Amino acid sequence: MKAPSDIKILSKIYKLYYEEYKNFSTEVENGRKTKIFVPIDCQMIADELDTDGDIIFGRLYYHMEQKYGYRRDDDSRVAFFLLQAGNDQKCVNFPLLASVLAGMQEEDSKFKISTWLSTIAIVVAVGTAVAQVIQS
Repeated sequence: MKAPSDIKILSKIYKLYYEEYKNFSTEVENGRKTKIFVPIDCQMIADELDTDGDIIFGRLYYHMEQKYGYRRDDDSRVAFFLLQAGNDQKCVNFPLLASVLAGMQEEDSKFKISTWLSTIAIVVAVGTAVAQVIQS
C-alpha cells in the first residue's frame, strides 16, 4: 500500500474541516475557543485515505509540524499541528494549512504543465523525425 502524499492528506483535511473552520463563531457555543486551531480526527482522515490513523498523526506531528511550523522574529512559535489547543486535542492551524496546501497545489500544477509541454515537445520531435525518414 502506498502512503498518502502530503498534498492528499492536507487536501482531505481541508475538505473535511473547511466548513467547521468557516462557521466558527464566538457568539455560539461550538466547543472551540479559537477559530484558527481546528481539532481533527486522524482516524477518520486515515479511513478516508485508506491508511492507518497513526500514519496520519505521525505525518502531521513528526513531519509537517517540523516542516511548516516556524518561529517569528520575536521568538514566538507558530504551530502547524498541536497535540492540544485549550481543551481540543490534535489541532491543525487551519489558515497555515490552507496556505501550505495552496503552495503545494501551485507547485503540482506547474509540474503537470511542464510535464505536458515536455510530452508534446517529444511527440512533435518524434513526429518530425518520422516524417523526415518517410520523405527520404
